[in-house]
Amino acid sequence: MTLDDKDRIIITMYADDPDISQERIAQTIGLSQPSVAARVSKLRKDGALEKLVGINPLKMGLYLAKVDLVSNDPSAILRMFRKCPYFANGLSISGHHNLCLFFYSESVATLESIVNGHIRSNPSVREVDFNIVITSERDFVVPARIRGEMVREPPCGMKGECHECSSFIEKNCMGCPATGQYQGSFY
Repeated sequence: MTLDDKDRIIITMYADDPDISQERIAQTIGLSQPSVAARVSKLRKDGALEKLVGINPLKMGLYLAKVDLVSNDPSAILRMFRKCPYFANGLSISGHHNLCLFFYSESVATLESIVNGHIRSNPSVREVDFNIVITSERDFVVPARIRGEMVREPPCGMKGECHECSSFIEKNCMGCPATGQYQGSFY
């Protein structure tokens, strides 16, 4: 993909203000509004301009965990969390660790339960580095599904019921919002 200076200005203006009008962009770069609309449409089609709607866990007072790990089967780990309500995103990375996962919750203990119960206990995982994010230089937006469809089986594939788990019983884990076995207040 090739971007010209006008494309770069359009992308930057949207990054600074996602709700900016095409009329304002047109005035800034000296094009008509229909020309800006055509450029924006092409940039979106090509993947150079995306709009993400969601929550900012840090601004909402939630905890954000960054989990770096080494796994023999990173694709399986990513599939396990794909529909987990606590899962923000996962990245396949180069270097010593081959996965970087982000989770959010109103409880650090719940994040620890996810890491200990699903990641550290996974036989394909050889090493885990679990950290809580303190601040973010830019907005960290997560496309959250706060009231998703209820399911009988946990999306992560965990066997058993939350109410049978010692972490849940001792209130160290909020439980799974997707199954309705949840004792928190966010979801």
